[in-house]
Amino acid sequence: MKAMEKKEPILPVDDEARLLSKKLIRTARSGALATNGAEDGMPFSSLVSVGTDLDGTPVILTSQLSVHTRLLAADPRCSLLLSAIGKGDPLAHPRLTLLAEAERLEPGSEKAQAVRGRYLRQHPKAALYVDFPDFAFWRLNVAWGSLNGGFGRAYRMAREDLLIDLSAFPDFADFEAGAVEHMNEDHAEAVALYATRLCGGKEGAWRLTGIDPEGMQMALGDELLRLTFDKPLSGPGELRSLLVQLAQEARSKPAASA
Repeated sequence: MKAMEKKEPILPVDDEARLLSKKLIRTARSGALATNGAEDGMPFSSLVSVGTDLDGTPVILTSQLSVHTRLLAADPRCSLLLSAIGKGDPLAHPRLTLLAEAERLEPGSEKAQAVRGRYLRQHPKAALYVDFPDFAFWRLNVAWGSLNGGFGRAYRMAREDLLIDLSAFPDFADFEAGAVEHMNEDHAEAVALYATRLCGGKEGAWRLTGIDPEGMQMALGDELLRLTFDKPLSGPGELRSLLVQLAQEARSKPAASA
């Protein structure tokens, strides 16, 4: 009898896997952070709120009083599990494990200030404690990732599969902050249309929380949605016309029935 061929469990990475991974990173509000015990090396897992830097690098805000903060300070190697939440079997939903090295950002430094505004747009309630003296931001600098897109869909993701190359966008962070504020203040209707007509979100006062060269995020309470652009931006100057085009596209689509 001919031996049964063993199926390779890891699939080749494709664009669909890249898009799913980036969506999980950009829309996760929290994740399971695993750190290494300083004395016995035993793994320690804790729940953390997760934001993202402009390129998609996960960012966390932690207190010096937290066990995982002290463990990261002793050994920056860590992993972060992000998962989509839905009905039914939890293992049928996509999840992504990121292997990373944590980098503490000195409070008040240029790096810390660069992620502060973006994090607060993603987690506005953190404004209550973000400036407490024992709190600091950490960038989880990704080495690689393991994506499980559901049963039989496993991928090993390289760093470049997960993050955006911003070398052609040196000043995009300042541009993004202004664009997000402008859209939320002057074009709230368009933002709501992006969320409801283009992403299938429920009706409500959606707010834009972030824009990057490949897409944008919108929030309504605890719900986060990502709209991926059909084609990545080649420069900031393309954003305005793209937002107008997306608004026109959204208005041409019928509203979802109640």
